Amino acid sequence: MLSSKFQTPEKYEHQSGFGSYHETEAVKGALPIGMNSPQEPPFGLYAEKLSGTAFTAPRHENQQSWLYRILPAAAHEAFEPLPSTAGVSLGAAKVHQIPNQLRWDPFDFDEEADWVNGLNYISGCGDPATKTGLAIYIFAVGKDMINEAFYSADGDFLIVPQHGALDIQTELGHLLVRANEICVIPRGVRYRVILPEGPARGYICELFQGHYQLPELGPIGSNGLANARDFLAPVAAYDEDLTPWIITAKFNNTLFRARQDHTPFDVVAWHGNYYPYKYDLGRFCTIGSISFDHPDPSIFTVLTGPSNEAGTAIADFVIFPPRWLVQEATFRPPWYHRNTMSEFMGLIAGDYDAKVGGGFRPAGASLHNIMSAHGPDAATHQAASKAELKPTKVGSASMAFMFESCLMLGVSEWGLKTCKKNQPDYQEVSWTPLKSNFRPPEKQ
Repeated sequence: MLSSKFQTPEKYEHQSGFGSYHETEAVKGALPIGMNSPQEPPFGLYAEKLSGTAFTAPRHENQQSWLYRILPAAAHEAFEPLPSTAGVSLGAAKVHQIPNQLRWDPFDFDEEADWVNGLNYISGCGDPATKTGLAIYIFAVGKDMINEAFYSADGDFLIVPQHGALDIQTELGHLLVRANEICVIPRGVRYRVILPEGPARGYICELFQGHYQLPELGPIGSNGLANARDFLAPVAAYDEDLTPWIITAKFNNTLFRARQDHTPFDVVAWHGNYYPYKYDLGRFCTIGSISFDHPDPSIFTVLTGPSNEAGTAIADFVIFPPRWLVQEATFRPPWYHRNTMSEFMGLIAGDYDAKVGGGFRPAGASLHNIMSAHGPDAATHQAASKAELKPTKVGSASMAFMFESCLMLGVSEWGLKTCKKNQPDYQEVSWTPLKSNFRPPEKQ
């Protein structure tokens, strides 16, 4: 055991850069020099490699980190499947493939649930066993995780808090994530969630296929959208706790648990490019039209999980932050459209400019599946069609987002039941009030 004179660094220190190669040590000299796996690592630590890609993945895609820890992650008892998921739905249940537009009221808090028990699967497609597709969850939590850690072997968790703060202790260090921030916990990384400000809720998109990355900028150039420097990774921090801990694993949408006699958060130093990270959505640099027409929402992409087809994503994370609209002779809200991509939307705060004052409220959601027609509701269309086209800032104090996917998203039993309970008339109230304004020329 390391001497107690070694102190962890300040809890929320960070390193900046997306996909950067970082190295960090909580104890000076804990990182080996010039090699990864010395015969005897410094201070009697164990060297452990954490691989997020195949060993032979191309260098520009390869993701891995070396951890130097008090005890290796393998030091636990056998995993056993949980006899019950205690009401937690993780995506293994039946889903409904339906073309209807769906919308949900704000989801409730659950003050009795910790992180593991507060995950509710709402929509998704694919199979974590074959590393294809994604899953979308609503989380609602009210209890800290005590002597318990969680990891998903199925995919990367992109976590979008809507209310409250998440103090996320990971093997590689601490991240504090509040509303209007996001974080990504890569596949396999162990963590626990503490609630420093009480109950919290929000959204998660789990990517089974590959990892999230920054979108290409193309003609935009070398800067804009989410800049790499604004992503923050934790610094090494460790505990020396030798009390019993429970490790909960999500493995092929099933929960397993194992016991061990030491904390999983004992990594004294690490180096590599596979680690959790956070990002402040307020730092997103929006790009838009300064002449005419409403551009595609793809210009608001923060992160993308690409498929094998160029330009087509398994999961895009897109935001709609406060921004100026200056287009001339243009209907400025999003146009009516049908999309080969599925669109799951959530609202962190404020009003979304295409659904102002309607049933799309913070902590709620909507799903417009593949080729399901949607667009501004009747009231928004009427107001935008008659609005004075002066420079206007929209979305002040607002933040909406979208998980967009090339896959046809199924809806869980829980998601469908909840939707039917609180907004069964979404389509009727949004678009049936639209009236024909067609005025053909008079016959000569």
